[in-house]
Amino acid sequence: MKLSTQLPYSDDPVAGATRIVELEKAGLDVVWVAEAYSYDAVSLMGYLAARTERIEIGSGILPIYSRTPTLTAMTAAGLDALSGGRAILGLGTSGPQVIEGFHGVPFDKPVGRTREVIEICRAVWRRERIEHEGIYTIPVPEGRGTGLGKPLKLINHPRRANIPIWIAALGDKNVEMTAELAEGWLPHAVVPERMQQAFGAPLAAGLAKRSPELGPLQITGGGFLATEEEMWEPARQAARAMFALYIGGMGARGKNFYNTVMQRQGWADAAKTVQDLYLDGRKEDAAAALPDEFIEQSTLIGPPSFVKERIAALHEVGVTHLQVNPVTNDAPKILGQVREWLP
Repeated sequence: MKLSTQLPYSDDPVAGATRIVELEKAGLDVVWVAEAYSYDAVSLMGYLAARTERIEIGSGILPIYSRTPTLTAMTAAGLDALSGGRAILGLGTSGPQVIEGFHGVPFDKPVGRTREVIEICRAVWRRERIEHEGIYTIPVPEGRGTGLGKPLKLINHPRRANIPIWIAALGDKNVEMTAELAEGWLPHAVVPERMQQAFGAPLAAGLAKRSPELGPLQITGGGFLATEEEMWEPARQAARAMFALYIGGMGARGKNFYNTVMQRQGWADAAKTVQDLYLDGRKEDAAAALPDEFIEQSTLIGPPSFVKERIAALHEVGVTHLQVNPVTNDAPKILGQVREWLP
């Protein structure tokens, strides 16, 4: 099991990178860099590549709608070269509010687009001349442009032709496609006791079609981490605020993927209540409405014995990367301790 964390959103990315350097020394294996409507992820990943020596650097995630598939492939190849083969291409659809509201691009055919982006990226890394017909048609066909486009291949020789692709997937069709085609899966709010209930069927369907060459599906899972008693309540409050934002506010009523996952995990009434409160502007009430059981089972907050039990439960359901958000005054120390508990 590997140890991973998220680079937090910050107005000071240099300070954030310095913190990651410290965590690398403590045993961190992977850092994920998000791209929502903040700073872009690629710039920060390049900076992290220069500041670190060993850890893998993953986009967590690059939205598929904000770049062409070939630019996505070029970017991943460049990051992989800069980092000495430590890049992970994490992809996702984001959501309609961000894609249409911030990027001005229609949010359509998310699963089909993701599948084609994966295919095109791998063709670029193999240095094939890119000819593709589908949602993305490359080159542009006659009658739609100048008619001067021609198939091209990447000028550079990528460090790796198989840069790992991870997908942030929540819906059944997307989870199935991820299990079939991607090296890794970035889910949300993994509750080991309810993993089968929420994702079992699409995972099984995708894995049945998976190529052996991809190896076992890699999966992240974990959450807010606090082992010091004085940090338990602050960590729980931080977890409640984060989950309320995603389950309550990351999408409209009827179009919130995070809310749907919580419903499938067996907390349908609570999911609706949290969303109603959050969208009504009652954010603190929404956070308080999250069931204690949900917070306990989706985080790593408690004494060492409890955290060890949660790590074992995550490992049992196939989690390969323990994703942690430490709440502590000494993150390197805590990560060093947790590192020793990993199976």
